[in-house]
Amino acid sequence: MTGALAAAGGEVHVGFPLLTAIVILPAAAAALVVAVPRSRPDVAKLVGLIASVATAVLTFALAVQFQGGQAGYQFVTSHVWIRDFGISWKLGVDGISLFLVLLTGVLFPVALAGAPVHRDVKSYVAWMLVLEAGCLGSFLALDLFVFFVFFELTLVPMYFVIAGWGYDNRVYASLKFFLYTLFGSAFLLVGILTLVFLDQAATGAATPTFDLVTLASHHTIAASTARWLFLAFTVAFAIKVPLFPLHTWLPDAHTEAPTGGSVILAGILLKLGTYGIVRFDLELFPKAASDLAPVLLTLAVIGITYGAVVATMQRDLKRLVAYSSVAHLGFIVLGTFALTRQGLSGGVLQMVNHGISTGALFLLVGMVYERRHTREIAKLRGLQRTAPVLAGFFMLVMLSSVGVPGLNGFVGEFLILLGTFITRRWWAVVGATGVILAAVYLLWAYQRVFHGRPEGDNAAMPEMTWGERAVMLPLVAAIVFIGLYPKPLLDRINPSVTRLVQHVEQSTGHREPGVATGVRP
Repeated sequence: MTGALAAAGGEVHVGFPLLTAIVILPAAAAALVVAVPRSRPDVAKLVGLIASVATAVLTFALAVQFQGGQAGYQFVTSHVWIRDFGISWKLGVDGISLFLVLLTGVLFPVALAGAPVHRDVKSYVAWMLVLEAGCLGSFLALDLFVFFVFFELTLVPMYFVIAGWGYDNRVYASLKFFLYTLFGSAFLLVGILTLVFLDQAATGAATPTFDLVTLASHHTIAASTARWLFLAFTVAFAIKVPLFPLHTWLPDAHTEAPTGGSVILAGILLKLGTYGIVRFDLELFPKAASDLAPVLLTLAVIGITYGAVVATMQRDLKRLVAYSSVAHLGFIVLGTFALTRQGLSGGVLQMVNHGISTGALFLLVGMVYERRHTREIAKLRGLQRTAPVLAGFFMLVMLSSVGVPGLNGFVGEFLILLGTFITRRWWAVVGATGVILAAVYLLWAYQRVFHGRPEGDNAAMPEMTWGERAVMLPLVAAIVFIGLYPKPLLDRINPSVTRLVQHVEQSTGHREPGVATGVRP
């Protein structure tokens, strides 16, 4: 690897702190935006766009230099932060986090460029850059304390984005989002501190450690205690996903958030929950995760069917897409707790796919709203006659969300259902109904909005601008590329997933059919 200095314990350390640069750049840009005069919103937006594009370039450089076929963490940088408590600034990336980092790098400039803001641009851009730094830090942190700091950091800017630039009911929605997430974070903090100090007591170390790799290698926590800690971590992550029945904040937050906020909320912020489950629950409490998997699988399939049915009943187009997220994220949890290589790889890939497809859907819904000033499906009709290019983009993205073969959504859902069927057959059967229901509510919504004869304001709705088309092109290219050729992604995801599945397998003391090899014996 370029710049590699040493490799030990499954970690590859590097000379240039690329990961630190990726995290610090948007945070520093946010401080620069604050210094821009409020009378120059154009300068503030330009600074934000340049910084977010530069961050995206760094994430692409990370992806290019990342060595496929390696299961451990790469580009690791570690510096002691608070010595007495064993806290370090430790960042690293593996196949599980790599494409989430890349997705974050891509979606933020897309959200800033593709979603107009009509007031106080300076503050909006600054909060979005702080949010980007928090999301990137969460995906890269290998120290539990550092992760918690970044995990909490994302809460503040998203609260202000919804409350400051959202729609009519934005104060209620932002407060609900804040309180739900803060409630879960309290459990997470208690769980982290309990784990760390129990581990210190068991090992007799002079100082505790918050290092994820070190804690995952220890086997010092009693099984009953591990289950309680697993639940403490999982409550926080399940709220963030959100997993049924902790999902009620999501439709309100999505509906009231500005378009850019919805893109980031769906595309990135929700993935902190699913990523947290994979990275921390399975790493730190593999036996508890295996023992309690049936409970999480049941909640996942309930969320899949419930989210799909409720989405079908929605009259607001944006709220329909919001409930579709509940269903699609249920698929990710389903694949995760199948605890098979295919299921977990599909879950990781589907995190990326959902971020691309649903982020694109929210952008398109925002474009419709900017033209018609309504999201009510009954008031939108025949838009494909007046805006055929917009209708074409919407159709392609909608089909990717349905899971049509040849587009990205199919690959992730197929791997999830295949991996779940190997070990958890009936959960896979019930979960598969979500694919059918997704086709029902998305195709029906498309038919009502874009088909028919346009009347009134619908007949005069403007077409997409060239700038809007340029913003959509990277997302559409990713949808098609991953759908046709997912191998480059899976080649980098699979080694880390295989290591994690084997870690769970060793903790349970038995091998379920297909868990290690991915095939039925």
